[in-house]
Amino acid sequence: MFIDEAKIRVKAGDGGNGCMAFRREKFVPRGGPSGGDGGKGGDIVMESSERHNTLVHFRFNPEHTAQRGRHGEGSNKTGRDGDGIVLKVPVGTIVYDDETGDKIFEFTQPDQSFVIARGGRGGRGNARFATSVHQAPREHEEGRPGEEHVYRLELKLLADVGLVGYPNVGKSTLISRISAARPKIADYPFTTLEPNLGVVAVGDAKNEVSFVVADIPGLIEGAHAGAGLGTQFLRHIERTRLLVHLVDVSDSSGRPDVAKDVEVILGELASFGAHLDEKPMIMAASKIDAVNKDKLAALKRYCKKHKLKLYEISAVTGKGIEELKYAMAEEVEQLREKYLQQAAERIS
Repeated sequence: MFIDEAKIRVKAGDGGNGCMAFRREKFVPRGGPSGGDGGKGGDIVMESSERHNTLVHFRFNPEHTAQRGRHGEGSNKTGRDGDGIVLKVPVGTIVYDDETGDKIFEFTQPDQSFVIARGGRGGRGNARFATSVHQAPREHEEGRPGEEHVYRLELKLLADVGLVGYPNVGKSTLISRISAARPKIADYPFTTLEPNLGVVAVGDAKNEVSFVVADIPGLIEGAHAGAGLGTQFLRHIERTRLLVHLVDVSDSSGRPDVAKDVEVILGELASFGAHLDEKPMIMAASKIDAVNKDKLAALKRYCKKHKLKLYEISAVTGKGIEELKYAMAEEVEQLREKYLQQAAERIS
């Protein structure tokens, strides 16, 4: 099960009340105020973890409440602080305030942590109010309430390369050939109902380049308006550095115009926004083992006209797979270096 959205309600612990007490012991009949402070309420912290890859645990457990602080006691005893809660989320999770829609935090690396609800401060006991002219205070404070929020969590997969294209063009088969991922593969549309991730390694041990590939469920014309699976999974390629667009050049697709196929997918990417249509793209002529030569020729003309790199592949026979892997690795490395240079320029 792949869950990429969830709504949660969090309530940090309330602070404990301050105590009003006076010291009454043998031989100390008027020992003065001795009410201790209340304990602080527990915080709720969210932390990114590589051991989690979905938000399913929030779908079935949406409410989280931290422990309140204990009340203060006599003899200047401070109440114990309430226990906090740590909520684990996958890397790539974005936290939004459900009421305002504001982005609160974005987890981009493992082991990042952020306090999403702060516990209330404990109230002061009456010992805190004693002065030279007010030696028997009866004032004491109640604990402050802990923060309470409703958040919307959205998960965007972190991948270097995103595979896009019509349903049944061979995306799942390709990712199973180039990585250890084992997605569901079948001869009918929309076999992939959730994104699949695979790690691809290219080169020898000394010069190895590894990158993450995401297989995005197939798009069709009108997806931006809700047709097919809609655009619910396109958010997962917002962070990718490179897109690989697979085009079926066999007769199995039933669509004779490959140029139109490409334009439709590009149109859906543009309609989604987030500058997906501006990302670097490599074209792949899929199912070359059962090629329709007219389709392949038309796709070559289209790629030449638009200055797009084209690779002929067959995920079934393995033809062209190595060339495509190395091309993806080279492109990803260049884009990574470009990103680091831009980051260095921003800092300087």
